[in-house]
Amino acid sequence: MTKTTKPPSKAPPPRFLFSHPAHFVACGFGSGLSPFAPGTVGTLLAWASYSSLRGVMDDPELLVFLLVCYVIGIFAAQRTGDDLGEPDHGSIVWDEIVPFWMVLFVCPEGWLWQTAAFLAFRFFDIVKPQPARFIDERMKNGFGVMADDFVAGLYTVLTLAVLREIMTWF
Repeated sequence: MTKTTKPPSKAPPPRFLFSHPAHFVACGFGSGLSPFAPGTVGTLLAWASYSSLRGVMDDPELLVFLLVCYVIGIFAAQRTGDDLGEPDHGSIVWDEIVPFWMVLFVCPEGWLWQTAAFLAFRFFDIVKPQPARFIDERMKNGFGVMADDFVAGLYTVLTLAVLREIMTWF
């Protein structure tokens, strides 16, 4: 039995972003409205904005900020998914942004490490290894939307740690 995939969700109109604050957040300030690969565009927004966050917050402040953003994301994704009639609508990209900020927080410095983190995160977000797949398939709510990408972030951090260890051998 083959699993059928559903066609990509059509992005809502730009005015949808401003119809509720949750939509603006969940849709990644508009990055989720990209007609091509909105999850990748949201992750690129996270990468581009991360250095600004680091520039204004020390580690404890940034950790609190990331936790608050994650919790807000649960509610924003829930509201936006409800309003769009699809719990994990493709335009919801806050679930890529916050976990990728978390990955960058622990990522070794340098553009090569960040590039590896980006590629690994996108891979794990798309492939959804367990338990991310279980969460994605069974938890059709704001918590599930955020959690499966958090798991992708954990896999990314583990991959980076293994790569860093391997590099110490050479």
